[in-house]
Amino acid sequence: MAGIKEAIKSVLTKARKKSELEKMGMAEGKSLSSYSLSYDAPSSVLEPIYFWILDFIQEMGITDITKVTDNFTSSPGSGHFAEMGMRATRMQEEGMKILGMVNQVIKTVLNLIYDLKEFEIRLGHYEDARSADKEKKEAGVLSLKQIWLDQVDIKRGRGSIHQMAYEGGFTTLREAFMVANSIDDIKKMSGNEGVINEQVKRILIPRMAEFLKWKEFSEKELRKRFEIEKSYLKTEVESLKLYTSWVRPYLKAAEELRQKGFEKNPALVHAFNTAMFELVLFVKKEINFKSAVQAKNLPPGFANYTPKRKYYSCGVISLVFRGFPQKVTQQHYGFGGNVDIKFDSYALNDEEIAMINKELEKEDVAESLGFIQEATDLSLKELEEDIGHFLNKERHEEKKIKSDEPQNPFSALFKFFKIKKKEKKISDAKEIKKDNFIEQALRKLAAEKAVDNLYSVYDIYKKSHGMASSREAFR
Repeated sequence: MAGIKEAIKSVLTKARKKSELEKMGMAEGKSLSSYSLSYDAPSSVLEPIYFWILDFIQEMGITDITKVTDNFTSSPGSGHFAEMGMRATRMQEEGMKILGMVNQVIKTVLNLIYDLKEFEIRLGHYEDARSADKEKKEAGVLSLKQIWLDQVDIKRGRGSIHQMAYEGGFTTLREAFMVANSIDDIKKMSGNEGVINEQVKRILIPRMAEFLKWKEFSEKELRKRFEIEKSYLKTEVESLKLYTSWVRPYLKAAEELRQKGFEKNPALVHAFNTAMFELVLFVKKEINFKSAVQAKNLPPGFANYTPKRKYYSCGVISLVFRGFPQKVTQQHYGFGGNVDIKFDSYALNDEEIAMINKELEKEDVAESLGFIQEATDLSLKELEEDIGHFLNKERHEEKKIKSDEPQNPFSALFKFFKIKKKEKKISDAKEIKKDNFIEQALRKLAAEKAVDNLYSVYDIYKKSHGMASSREAFR
């Protein structure tokens, strides 16, 4: 996996020309200064080295610290390998158990949405049947009659209207039922007009009465069930979000316990009791433009200028541990051995840092955890329109009521004159603009601070641990 140094190099070489990088002191995307330190402590643990550096950086006033890499690998023959493998397996099992529940809830949500759509279509027929529009009302009543014939009356078997019309010779029975809207209509049909005979009339009158009762009661029951299933859908969606929040820590822990990063390293021999770690910190501190002008670190003529981009003194601190795990307690290990520390300094602006973070995010998405974390979000996104249609209906109605209330005309006037600023986001490193004259001076100051800060960490660490050091900073 490419690290942050490679990401910085990639962004700088895309955004800047070779001559610009040389002028900045970062030719070919390399660091402004670089120091290395190798420390061997086989009889003591290695954790204090990391925490000394971390605490010292914070004491210098640099609080923006990001851990960009945290990899480890143990040799298969070590007890540490078995211990970490057991923990990872436990996290995977718990994660998969909850994922199974997530899948069940998604299936339930899908079925509920399908049912609610069916209910909504059916309820639309009832609303059409009460419409003032004659054509719309007729279409609604005919739809309900068809549903009653297909789902209710059909249960009579050979006594149903369908069967009697097709097999019993009552050819006018079905058509008369579809035309009539009341018992009085049936009586009229059998009167002077003689559209239907008395036998058909005797069959249709009780069927029409039954249909009218079914129409009234079925709508009430359907609306009741519609509201119940909407409430159930809301519960299931909240459960889905809850299960998702539960599963992510387990999957994240399982991924973090996955051993990676040193597969081809010759120091990692399978039969040895060896462990290797890699930690990379990215530290940055913003250059305060106004304070720099007041302190005369920048020319006084810059006082009336406001820079559009922020510039940072940045540092990358890489620690590679190689040691042998020793069981200190029943559940904890201590690590003694060798550590190689590298310090690299950079001067970067906020646009370059944003693109560097984007490069690192691409690598994170490629990891095995990426698609798992997005699985439930993707499922919800696909169903978002349907879920929102049923669950947000009441909210929309509330907003509509509020919007109908009288509003302050002056507030509307102020809204009219309010100008929204559109921030242009850079999608590619090639879109980063060249530094102007003032920004060049600001970057130069950021570079000086970055070199000084990083050398201070390197130099004071050596002095505090009784190592030889230099009186002056060197690169």
